Amino acid sequence: MEAIGAAVADWSWSWALVPVFIDLVIRVVALFVVPRNRRPTSGMAWLLAIFFFPIPGLILFLIIGSNRLPKGRVQKQEAINELVAEIAAREEEALVTRAIDLPPGVFGAVKLGRSLGAQPMLRGNHAQLHTDYEGSFASMAEAIRTARTYVHIEFYILVFDATTEVVFDALAEVRRRGVEVRVLLDHISSVRNPGMKRTADKLTELGAQWSYMLPVRPWRGEYQRPDLRNHRKIVVVDGEVGFMGSQNLVDSSYNKRSNRRRGLHWKDLMVRVEGPVVLGLEAVFQGDWFLETGEYLEHLAENQIAVPQPGDLDCQIVPSGPGYVSENNLQVFVALMYTAVSRISITSPYFVPDGSIMNAIRAATGRGVHVELFVSEIGDQPVVYHAQRSYYEELLRAGVRIHMFRPPYILHSKHFTVDDEVAVIGSSNMDQRSFGLNMEVSMVVHGTEFVCELDEVNDYYRENSREMTAEEWARQPLRWQLMDNLARLTSALQ
Repeated sequence: MEAIGAAVADWSWSWALVPVFIDLVIRVVALFVVPRNRRPTSGMAWLLAIFFFPIPGLILFLIIGSNRLPKGRVQKQEAINELVAEIAAREEEALVTRAIDLPPGVFGAVKLGRSLGAQPMLRGNHAQLHTDYEGSFASMAEAIRTARTYVHIEFYILVFDATTEVVFDALAEVRRRGVEVRVLLDHISSVRNPGMKRTADKLTELGAQWSYMLPVRPWRGEYQRPDLRNHRKIVVVDGEVGFMGSQNLVDSSYNKRSNRRRGLHWKDLMVRVEGPVVLGLEAVFQGDWFLETGEYLEHLAENQIAVPQPGDLDCQIVPSGPGYVSENNLQVFVALMYTAVSRISITSPYFVPDGSIMNAIRAATGRGVHVELFVSEIGDQPVVYHAQRSYYEELLRAGVRIHMFRPPYILHSKHFTVDDEVAVIGSSNMDQRSFGLNMEVSMVVHGTEFVCELDEVNDYYRENSREMTAEEWARQPLRWQLMDNLARLTSALQ
């Protein structure tokens, strides 16, 4: 009996050591796997999560620890990049902006973007800003009704509701006279936002060809990291008129009870463009359409380059996301900031910058450049909101003026200006998600007229904001500081 008891005790001890062994294996393997091809800050955050909580940390890492797209999608992305490059080369020959027409530093940033997958900078464009939320939809509907051949629409959030009905009515009208309508909408955002079935039924009813972007449906063999999303907002009509910017195709409350209870509404900025740059937006849409449907729109890809040149703006389309080699939007943004001589104005609803952005801002203020940041006073996403706040002290010390847009609005516009000639507008936030995980589209604009219009928008923001001061920040309660710092740590889990 004693022998049996001893054997049982040994067996119990052996099993008791299994969790310790598994824990050790997870930690050791993590040291080899986690830091590979990852930012040091991101690698350190993941290692801390796994070391403190081995099993939950490992599960979370397996779900969202890789920003790699499935092999088949990567191959499609490479193929469409080559086709888009051919179209871009034809544009470049005919309409490219010359180096002598740009400030040297700006030309360098444009050339950098081109080498990383951006479209060429093309001359002869016109752009009109839309700051009114419902007015933006009315303008889209008006442009759609002029369509002769096709309408292409791509939005991160696209919902059929009372506010967006004007756009859907326009689509139904042009479909009745034979215009091709293609629509892309992000799958996860459709699941998360009210009206998914209603929207799908409406798109089918009006006769549109449509598809979800980056669907997460494992039962159909469709899966990638769930939070890799297509965040773009694009409308293209006949390759001649385009819209892009920050606004989703949904009511300004996003139809959510929590937002309505708080009285929240989104404040956005869209830009209507005409001219050769619209073909750049078209190329982005065609690439995404090919990725999701496998259909290459060959009959539209041969658009002639004899596009009217209705304005004086030089514009460059910069698509970005996991399908590009190395955070091309981040690199272009940083390069442009280093060209600043007098001022930089940044508007971003989710400002959680990486080290290169912060270094560019500190370098700018250090050489006497006036830097201002427009953000919302309140937030709709608690973790991101607190992560953003964690940078305020550092920004204030650097001399950045922080303007917080007053409630009940969430300032959702995404743009920045450098001096008096250059601006960037699009769907990309100034955060690590937009730089490394989301598919985004931005437009670099060279032209004093456009920058002046954006200055007027910034004036409106300034008048409806209050400025955060160093004295106010010093009075922040300890619990808020703790929440900010913890949120900043989790933001590095990319």
